[in-house]
Amino acid sequence: MDFFDKVMLITYPNSVGGNLSQLYTFGEKHLTGIIGSIHLLPFYPSSGDRGFAPLDYLDVDPRFGSWEDVHRLGEGFHLVFDFMINHISRRSRFFEDYLAKGEDSEYADMFIRYSRFWPEGRPTGEDLEMIYRRKPRYPYIEVNPGNAGTERVWCTFDEEQIDLDLFSPATRTFLKDRLLFLAGQGPSMIRLDAVPYAVKKPGTSCFFLEPGIWDILGFARDVLRPEGVEVLPEFHEHYRYQFKLAGQGYWVYDFALPMLVLHTLYMGSVARLAGWMRICPRKQFTTLDTHDGIGVVDVHDLLSKQEIEETKNQLFHHGANVKKRYNSPEYGNLDIYQINCTYYSALGNNDDAYILARALQYFAPGTPQVYYTGLLAGENDINLVERTKLGRDINRHAYTLEDAEAQLERDVVKRLFVLTRFRNTYPGFGGDMRIETPGDSRIRIEWTKGKHRTVLFADARDLAFTIEYFDPELDRMVRLEGV
Repeated sequence: MDFFDKVMLITYPNSVGGNLSQLYTFGEKHLTGIIGSIHLLPFYPSSGDRGFAPLDYLDVDPRFGSWEDVHRLGEGFHLVFDFMINHISRRSRFFEDYLAKGEDSEYADMFIRYSRFWPEGRPTGEDLEMIYRRKPRYPYIEVNPGNAGTERVWCTFDEEQIDLDLFSPATRTFLKDRLLFLAGQGPSMIRLDAVPYAVKKPGTSCFFLEPGIWDILGFARDVLRPEGVEVLPEFHEHYRYQFKLAGQGYWVYDFALPMLVLHTLYMGSVARLAGWMRICPRKQFTTLDTHDGIGVVDVHDLLSKQEIEETKNQLFHHGANVKKRYNSPEYGNLDIYQINCTYYSALGNNDDAYILARALQYFAPGTPQVYYTGLLAGENDINLVERTKLGRDINRHAYTLEDAEAQLERDVVKRLFVLTRFRNTYPGFGGDMRIETPGDSRIRIEWTKGKHRTVLFADARDLAFTIEYFDPELDRMVRLEGV
């Protein structure tokens, strides 16, 4: 089984142990055979958004360690790096040079200036309203480059994240140089963050614009493919966009799965989940939890509006310690399309419900990805979110090595590790899948590859499930114990 057959961990560089060196210590001691790869969330020097406003890509933030630490981690696990293709830090030397020199800066054309982007007399209010936005403001900041007068510069997300003009020669040179540099540090894959926002055109939504997006993705793929590095486009939106990407041969995310599994376990009905598993892309990474919230927009039309609202209401009713106010502007949540909560707490800190949720994920088509709080069945960190007043921090608890190792002694984590090891090692996954729904609450998922066969049979109403697999040595089906 290769890299893409085994469960992937996604973590910040300082979330388990405090730095890359301690993450390596924990991984080498406890995760061998459990995790095949690690997606390291941004570890570069950054000015905001927990690393997603990079100053550049040539260095590792010294708070986390060094390239030597990254390389050592890569000796035991395949690695995935992030590349924020849509933007760069406001504090980067490139943007600061533009601010100092204005149009005389060699980097001026890396940025999208409104005075050059829009035809004379625009943008109108209608132009700005047409732009797809996830934040309640128009996508620009006002600056005074070279003290030559006020200019509006495109800024889709946080004001620390300045959008790049990906079609300018200066930006293309930057992209190629930095992608090649990162490829040389040993990753198996580079994730392109927020890629559908990267193409802009007057009079449009400026979101997933074709054919421009294929030009951007093709450029990155052409740079990285000779280096043996895969490309993973990332964004949350309607699942039809993931089908478009999959149709062009790209890896995609199954961001619809988290809400579908919650709906299944809250309502005791498997129909919606089974329907999605039958049609979803196969070359994908499945998720239940990420560093952001639980996506809602991704499941539109897979669940009805009423079903989505019912699922959200059930989350706030049955979830452990999650409050609607943690998903409001009071707690910095300006993105209405996600709910801030750990997945374990979304299921009421119920061990049986949580292990069943992971079993459904592991039997879904694709490669499972597990966020670090999910790997340790982490509860909502109320103290952290109340201290920072940032809703997303509810799912960003920082574990010391001692804290993380203590979690391994919990029964729910032991059960998850048994399930994860089985998912990594049993050859039946990746073969042919068959789904049956013998009742409203019951689902049967079977994977067969040659003589190897494994079956998950689950009842979403009473949270009971069994996993059986064919053991060639015994020449019969046996039950997986310990889950």
